[in-house]
Amino acid sequence: MAYVTRIVIIGGGPGGYEAALVAASLGAEVTVVDSDGLGGASVLTDCVPSKTLIATAEVMTTFDSSYEELGIIVEDDTPDPDSPARVVGVDLGKVNRRVKRLALAQSHDITASVTRAGARVMRGKGRLDGKQDLDGSRKVVVTVADGTEETLVADAVLIATGGHPREVPDAQPDGERIFNWTQVYDMEELPEELIVVGSGVTGAEFAGAYQALGSKVTLVSSRDRVLPGEDPDAAAVLEDVFRRRGMNVMARSRAASAKRVGDRVEVTLADGRVISGTHCLMAVGAIPNSAGLGLEEAGVRLKDSGHIWTDKVSRTTAPGVYAAGDVTGVFALASVAAMQGRIAMYHFLGEPVAPLNLKTVSSNVFTDPEIATVGYTQANVDAGKIDARVVKLPLLRNPRAKMQGIRDGFVKIFCRPGTGIVVGGVVVAPRASELIHPISIAVDNNLTVEQIANTFTVYPSLSGSIAEVARQLHTRKLAEES
Repeated sequence: MAYVTRIVIIGGGPGGYEAALVAASLGAEVTVVDSDGLGGASVLTDCVPSKTLIATAEVMTTFDSSYEELGIIVEDDTPDPDSPARVVGVDLGKVNRRVKRLALAQSHDITASVTRAGARVMRGKGRLDGKQDLDGSRKVVVTVADGTEETLVADAVLIATGGHPREVPDAQPDGERIFNWTQVYDMEELPEELIVVGSGVTGAEFAGAYQALGSKVTLVSSRDRVLPGEDPDAAAVLEDVFRRRGMNVMARSRAASAKRVGDRVEVTLADGRVISGTHCLMAVGAIPNSAGLGLEEAGVRLKDSGHIWTDKVSRTTAPGVYAAGDVTGVFALASVAAMQGRIAMYHFLGEPVAPLNLKTVSSNVFTDPEIATVGYTQANVDAGKIDARVVKLPLLRNPRAKMQGIRDGFVKIFCRPGTGIVVGGVVVAPRASELIHPISIAVDNNLTVEQIANTFTVYPSLSGSIAEVARQLHTRKLAEES
């Protein structure tokens, strides 16, 4: 009888379930150990629910900002309360019930796919049990809901346990007035005055969404600007849009504490100032779920941050132990987690695989407008890490943008000065997450600005600006050569 490779995956997020699908398709015996439901935080409390909430906010923003310019008449005092032209507001309870319903449906779909592929799904918490055995196998102890334990034997183990919200000691969430980003979907009523602490991707997305839904939002940023890790031109556009729409953006303002005072919340800043609102959302980063897994005892090296060290094929420092997703701290994106998980299984099971290449990763901030990026960044160019030419074209010049009343945003492309090979790009626009794809293809396949410039685009279209930027870069390249 042929030997069957045994794979145990701890954690059912994108890194875990994608790895399970790959390993099962290659004939391995796969067990996925998960405590909350397949899909992990990405599906249950992060990407899927937040982007579903944002989808509702997007409708509100688009209508609110464009209807007059486009000639749409809204009769707020229409005698017919059921008139489709009457805009009343948002039923947040209904929105959140839809959010949670869609998240659970997605989780069930993933579970069905994994079990159909032949993998076993165990509900419980798993941990490594000591060092590798003499035969090269590993033991994983699973604690199920009733407290009983089952020991699994594996030829390889993948750790894909994700992360959880970081908390400030003097700003503990209570799920009623002070929230972290996993708790906001239990709200039944729209916050009248929402304080969002943290101006990274999560903070900016929620601040923009709740402002669009009708909340009065104050965004507290400890940095000089919102989205400090994103393209500075893109961040400047978004901050300007936030302020123009009435958001109170407080830069260089670090929150020291948040406490309930009756039916309100008071946030005290490090300089002593106090901000008051009806609700507060703490969006101050995430902590890797690496504690209690027996990692160090098993020979797995952890970084000072608690993240698991991995190489570019997802190996840890312990033989037979791989890791994927947010627990590695490589790139907090579901797409990267999934790729890490797939790479791990292909590598262990002896299939050809390319190492993880973060320079081809595309990412998106789901604000309005969206901010999508791929490849090398403006910061890389400014720091001298790569010599690149750059052209930025405002969407105001795009005919389709004019038709749709789009005033904010741009397309920016980076290319090598000698060859014209595209090495990066930024798109700030509605649906930038879709528009970045042709630039991602160019980066991944070493295409040149000439090739992009000579490719037909639909007229009129927002994607026409991508070709126009490429033409300008190609023209500049020809001028430098002459």
